Amino acid sequence: MDYFVDDELAGVPAHRDPKTDEAKQVLMKELFDTQPEEVFYGRQIEVLFERVFFHWITSRALNELVAEEKIGSAKEPLAKDTHIRFFWSTRCRYWKRRAKRISEVVLEFSRPELGLGLHAELMFDAGLARARFVPTAVDVRSHGGKSWTRTGHDLDRIYERDGVSYGAEIKNTLGYIEREELETKLEMCAFFGVRPLFIMRASPKSYNFEVIRRGGFALVFGTQLYPFGHGALAEQVQRELGLPAAAPRALPAGTVERFARWHERKVARQGV
Repeated sequence: MDYFVDDELAGVPAHRDPKTDEAKQVLMKELFDTQPEEVFYGRQIEVLFERVFFHWITSRALNELVAEEKIGSAKEPLAKDTHIRFFWSTRCRYWKRRAKRISEVVLEFSRPELGLGLHAELMFDAGLARARFVPTAVDVRSHGGKSWTRTGHDLDRIYERDGVSYGAEIKNTLGYIEREELETKLEMCAFFGVRPLFIMRASPKSYNFEVIRRGGFALVFGTQLYPFGHGALAEQVQRELGLPAAAPRALPAGTVERFARWHERKVARQGV
């Protein structure tokens, strides 16, 4: 879910990280104090500050600032069974007007028919193919004579090159992959005997380290990918919400090359 911030989000550590206090100061200084008439939604703020703080740190900081009555907040309906949480400076006079506009933009880029998840899968199929990684299976629950039955999950792809198979998970979301899903997909890769390849718009270093520890690669591409032809929407999301969005014809140069170079070094060292 890319709309709101709550402590019960999957993967949020139970302990209170001292970085939360730093995040509270930064959010007040760089966001609410400098833009007192602006309104923001939870996931937006997490992404705006993700180079500095993990999403869950920003989430906790926002919730504490609300509890301390230093900022305002409200959870509003967005669509059927979906809500969005807004935050604003206590000096903001007309938060509902701005919140309504934000909801309209979020609904526009959240339309199922936009197909952001499938679009990213197809873009990486094409980009990886140019680097000679061949997709040999899609929506994988069975591989190499084994079937995964422990959960209802599947791997997005199996890619192969130089005799090496990679179990790939592709996430084109603003938020992180859920911790439980990360662990399950890593277990699936081990079960099938393939190396993990996690392709994600954003990911905390702790998640990336876990992928690396299991012998895999975390390819973080940073910008949410929209289908080609939706450039105007991507520009609107950037302009009005400050979120990283683009509708390129192909993946930027260097995105897949990072993984290809890592693979080549592995093959050269290990001979597999």
